[in-house]
Amino acid sequence: MSKLSRAARTVKKVDPGNLIRAIVRSGQAVPGPPLGPRLGQRGIPIGQFCKEFNERTKDMKEGLPLPIKIFINPDRTFELKINMPTVSYFLKAAAGIEKGAGRTGHEVAGLVTVKHIYEIAKVKSQDESFRLQDVSLENVCKSLIGCAKSLGIKVVHDLSTEDCAKFREEREEQLKMEGASLETAGSKKK
Repeated sequence: MSKLSRAARTVKKVDPGNLIRAIVRSGQAVPGPPLGPRLGQRGIPIGQFCKEFNERTKDMKEGLPLPIKIFINPDRTFELKINMPTVSYFLKAAAGIEKGAGRTGHEVAGLVTVKHIYEIAKVKSQDESFRLQDVSLENVCKSLIGCAKSLGIKVVHDLSTEDCAKFREEREEQLKMEGASLETAGSKKK
């Protein structure tokens, strides 16, 4: 191994104690748990972090789940890196659902079209994780389809508004029936 490559490797090494990864909702950073104690343990001014994060995300839609990385310097200052919202957020928003399927593979929580997948892939391909790996748009789409499958979201070629409305009605009825059966089962145990 050459001296140059050895030097490059030592520069790239990041002490895991100096990096905090978290998902924080845009415009909603608060000094309390779960993020406050993690920052406080490392001596970072929590109020300053919250102020900076909320200031940098004020132009975004409030409540977007944003993956962040906080690099902590030895002098207890920090560097904040904010990434795009998570893939699951985009997929659930496109499908019009709040949470994925309870039993993945056995039930369908929502429907998205291939066009939705392509549009999300165009946005997510600009994300650092995909850019660093030099991933093609096709592979980003495949990754999104896998994420959709794990959330219980079915990918279809085309979807009319009538089909979508019909699916949502059937899904609501199914969830109501499951909720009612859980309530009766819970009351029988008491």
